[in-house]
Amino acid sequence: MKAVGIILAGGNNNRMGELSRKRAIPAMPVGGSFRCIDFVLSNMSNSHVQTVAVLTQYNSRSLNEHLSSSKWWDFGRKQGGLYLFTPTVTAENSDWYRGTADAMYQNIDFLKNRHEPYVIISSGDCVYKMDYNDLLEFHIAKKADITIACKDMPADADVSRFGVVRMNEDSRITDFEEKPLVAQSNTISTGVYIIRRRQLIEILEKSAEENRFDFVTDVLVRYRNVKRVYGYKLNSYWSNIASVDDYFRTNMDFLKPDVRKYFFREEPKIYSKVDDLPPAKYNMGSDVSNSLIASGCIVNGRVENSVLFKKAFVGKNCVIKNSIILNDAYIGDNTHVENCIVESHGTLRANTFYSGDDAVRIVAENNERYML
Repeated sequence: MKAVGIILAGGNNNRMGELSRKRAIPAMPVGGSFRCIDFVLSNMSNSHVQTVAVLTQYNSRSLNEHLSSSKWWDFGRKQGGLYLFTPTVTAENSDWYRGTADAMYQNIDFLKNRHEPYVIISSGDCVYKMDYNDLLEFHIAKKADITIACKDMPADADVSRFGVVRMNEDSRITDFEEKPLVAQSNTISTGVYIIRRRQLIEILEKSAEENRFDFVTDVLVRYRNVKRVYGYKLNSYWSNIASVDDYFRTNMDFLKPDVRKYFFREEPKIYSKVDDLPPAKYNMGSDVSNSLIASGCIVNGRVENSVLFKKAFVGKNCVIKNSIILNDAYIGDNTHVENCIVESHGTLRANTFYSGDDAVRIVAENNERYML
């Protein structure tokens, strides 16, 4: 494909609460065995984008470890590869990334040294499948300067935290509002853009001169009536992980047969880093219904409508309902967990009760499991 990929994965999100204190949002576990960034990386690979740059910053250790080898997404090529860029202190600059546009500007040499005519820009915190070749063909056919992948949301969805767009009958975007108080449309930007590489370099350099640092507000919104900006409709599953409720709902969507089939069975596949773990083990007394149980798990109790990530342990006589148990969590005997997200490596003592009554509860217990 004649495009280079850029994945924006460095932002901080306070709406994720305890979940984002030790990891970046793109590193959040999703669907039992994936990380959030796996979806956009797989889309890049499946679309034959050979060169991809991931821009990381906030709590990037877990994400960098996950991306330590590019072979899982088939980027280990002589002509291309997977690049990780974090803020770097130089003689000219010592700033952190001050926004998405600034993050790309600080790595503008990467863009200048490439030969591909187009750039695909995507955020790393969304769960979806997309063939970027279709997006590029649309972009070329419309003779667009910038093309934004858009999604029609349900009428009752809260779109005030997204970029809301309005398009004419030719799919040209006539209005773009970032996080409006009152939305005039239910069509949102999915955070996927395509633009000519040379034009992006010019825009980034001009934005830097004017101390404008955000790609949405300082480029897309500002240039919407100056450049030819078009919207490409995405009609398949798409979810953005921007809050605890979004994260909980997205994982629960994987318990639906159609969503599970779409991501686990249908081509193209979603790829992830593979751990050498044994299959899940179900001991006497276990009872599992409508749940995802990842490899390395040991289940001794009842699990219902829940997602258990890798190496989770469920003790005897436990009840896990409508919950998400993250990697390597230990649930002691006779423990009841309902409507909760149990943080990774956490240890819940035996004979305890956890329940999210009015909202999803995050359980982050750091008890020493070997001294229980």
